[in-house]
Amino acid sequence: MNFVQRDKEVIWHPFTPQKGSSDVIPIERAEGVWLYTSDGRKIIDAISSWWVNIHGHAHPYIAKKIAEQALKLEQVIFAGFTHTPAIILAEQLLKILPGNLSKVFYSDDGSTAVEVALKMALQYWHNKGEKKIKIIAFENAYHGDTFGAMSAGARSQFTAAFQNLLFEVEHIPVPHADNLDECKALIAKLGRRENVAAFIFEPLVQGAAGMIMHEAKHLDELIAIAKENKIICIADEVMTGFGRTGRLFACDYLENKPDIVCVSKGITGGFLPLGVTACNEKIFEAFDTDDRTKTFFHGHSYTANPLSCAAAIASLELLLQSECVQQIRMIEDRHAAFVSSLQGNPFVKDARYRGTILAVELSTKEDSSYFNSIRDHIYQTCLSKGVLLRPLGNVMYCMPPYCIQAFDLKLIYETISTCLNQVKTCHEKAFHDFSS
Repeated sequence: MNFVQRDKEVIWHPFTPQKGSSDVIPIERAEGVWLYTSDGRKIIDAISSWWVNIHGHAHPYIAKKIAEQALKLEQVIFAGFTHTPAIILAEQLLKILPGNLSKVFYSDDGSTAVEVALKMALQYWHNKGEKKIKIIAFENAYHGDTFGAMSAGARSQFTAAFQNLLFEVEHIPVPHADNLDECKALIAKLGRRENVAAFIFEPLVQGAAGMIMHEAKHLDELIAIAKENKIICIADEVMTGFGRTGRLFACDYLENKPDIVCVSKGITGGFLPLGVTACNEKIFEAFDTDDRTKTFFHGHSYTANPLSCAAAIASLELLLQSECVQQIRMIEDRHAAFVSSLQGNPFVKDARYRGTILAVELSTKEDSSYFNSIRDHIYQTCLSKGVLLRPLGNVMYCMPPYCIQAFDLKLIYETISTCLNQVKTCHEKAFHDFSS
């Protein structure tokens, strides 16, 4: 029995239909931007393995720091104990995170980082003796797959099975030039209610929704109104953090800073799971009391795992080096040029970029959607070209590791162009069939 058959016997893969799905691809090893399969192929990882691998696979410096830590301390309970990697990482994060944040709470992934943030915000008001339980979020939002994170996210086929179990959230449109006044009026109206606890948002880019992008100046105005109404503002930087938008964090583009920031994904350079929820002193003060009933009763067995913290410290060191900053600028410039080359292409509904994030929305007979039927075809086409691009329906996106070289980006752009030519062929065939 080969690897694929053995896998099918015992493993249930995420976000994967269990009937009729393609065979999984066994990966033997990885290095830099390349994945190497057990049958000798190599595939360029153009999406950083679900957006986590910011420095490239098997980076020797991060691996070395994990190995060194493993010989000192691999794990210790974090209730009543602490360790050097957790302290160093928290100190370093608080220096670079946007806003006047003062405390770091460790968890294990992006969904739980958001879950922690929501619980912090809700319990903040509970501890102060105020009944504020309503959450405001954006339409098309995705904040994770735990129950609180699902509740804050958009209602869709992803959450349909749990619809009656999710708590109610007020979803407002993502702001843009044409609807800004409407959005401002809506959040002001909601803010005048006495029961609004928090406003959670993905700053500048909504990833899972199809890399939907909005302007910092518009988001800034909504945050300002929320703050005027004493609404806690939560930035979900799980995807946008650690350089993805061209700056260290998407909130670095904002004048008005959040009260709570959630980060994960790229934090360890793709080596180990780690989530962080950082808050300002205002939030922490509501829990800083001798009253044990106001304790934040939340934790994880692997909270602040020393190996994960060591990986994150090493990843941050690499991220802040001038070479990495230059690489981010190079990717941004190449994305900009490619987007410009697509202007006027009738088979491109929209092409956009923000920092190292590129999105090309294909024009198809179906509406833009995660379930657009073209998805599986273009996914397989890209793999046949040796490029891992995992489309969000008809939205092809590229979010490469920062170590990528210009010639590798060229291969990715050529692969996207191949898919566009196939869309063109499909359109021409449909027109010919109709005409005849």
